[in-house]
Order: sequence, then structure tokens, then C-alpha cells
Amino acid sequence: MLFTDLPIAERVRRIHERGFLVEIWDWSTKDLPALAATGAEFSSMTGYLRGDLTSDAGRAALLATARESLRAAEIIDVPRLNLHGTGLGEGGIPVIPRESVSGEDWIRAAATLRELADLGAAAGRTFVLENLNLAVDHPGTPFARAADTLALVRGVDHPSLRLNLDLYHAQIGEGNLIALVREALPWIGEIQVADVPGRCEPGTGEIRYEAVAAVLRELGYTGVIGMEAWASGDPEAALDAFAAAFAD
Repeated sequence: MLFTDLPIAERVRRIHERGFLVEIWDWSTKDLPALAATGAEFSSMTGYLRGDLTSDAGRAALLATARESLRAAEIIDVPRLNLHGTGLGEGGIPVIPRESVSGEDWIRAAATLRELADLGAAAGRTFVLENLNLAVDHPGTPFARAADTLALVRGVDHPSLRLNLDLYHAQIGEGNLIALVREALPWIGEIQVADVPGRCEPGTGEIRYEAVAAVLRELGYTGVIGMEAWASGDPEAALDAFAAAFAD
């Protein structure tokens, strides 16, 4: 999402040279050996290519492409593989939108996530389930709210399944971010940030990320915080603003 005028390998190199970890989305469109050759340290990537958590065909596709993703993760040594409630198509719209989920859907989703966690554990990697928002970016995504993803991760209770707590999405969908961070802390595998509105770097919108950072320090959080955001202007300045928001 930064240095978007450059080829992906050069984007990775620029971010690495600034001392940051790198995250990528769809690994299947990338030259992974070329990315590995940049010397960058990767934090996470998409952990599936197709499928969903509840339908028979969707579960099979999700598990099969998760296995492919785990093999791909070995090339760039990615520790975390990201999941959503269902496969997302162009523009982040669900391939099969859902307006509601049933109790049976919840049970099947938990069972699918438990299988994924077992796959992750066998490979020495962790799957992280990301919350999304329905109002702006991902309408029709099942299990999108932070409350839903937290409930699933907490219910499965497996060390190789954790929460990718996206505070941009949570602000749009639910708000009350500091209370959410406190509740979710034991289950967080990663935190992602962007400001609202606009999905740009911290300091461009309504979220006071310095206050969130203070609570994370108070709670002793030492995990990854990723900026999944566009640059409002100069990408280097966006990285500076991100670093400043979470500086000790």
C-alpha cells in the first residue's frame, strides 16, 4: 500500500531499508524468491486463496489453499498467515456475500479454524483471523466484526490461531478501541492500524493512536503492529507518522 508507483520488490526493499517488517497480501501473484532475495523480514501474508469457513466446498477450498500458503510461507519465512470470514474478490467484496450467519455456521466456522490451527502448528506457523468492516470496505462479509473474530479465536483456543486485530476496521464497525484492545489482548497475534476516514497513516483522521499506544505499553504488548494504510502524501512521511505514533 506504500510506494505504489514502484514494482513490488522495490517497495519491499524500501520498507526494509527503513527498518520495518514487511507484509504482503496475495502471495500467488508475487515472485517469492525475488522477495526473499531483498533480505527483508516478513511479518504476514494472506493464508488462503479461495474458500470460506462454513460451506462444504468453501471449507475444502480454504483448507487446500491454506496448505499451499504454508508451503509458500517457507520461501519468505512468514510466521503469520492471515484469514477472513470468507474469500474476498475485487475491491474487497466477498465472493459469496452473506447477510447473516446461523448457529450451525458458527459451529462449522470454529471447526474449520481448528483444522487450520492444527495445520499451522504442524508447520510451525500461526494463522490469524482478521476483523473487517461492513459499512465501508467489505459489505456482506460473515464473521467480520471484531466481536465475532474474537469470539471464534477465543472459542477455538489454539496457540496457532490468533486474532489480527485491525483497529481501522474496528473503529468503523464498533469503536471503543481501548476497551477492545484490553479485552482482546490474550488472543492478539498482530495489530493492524490505519486512520478513519480515508485509511491513511495515523494522524490523518479521528483515531488518537498515541492513546492506543499508551494502553498497549501499559498492558505489556510486545507483538507486531502493522500499518495497513495508504500514504496520504509522501510514503516516507507516512512511515514517519506511523513510527511516531507508536514510539516508546
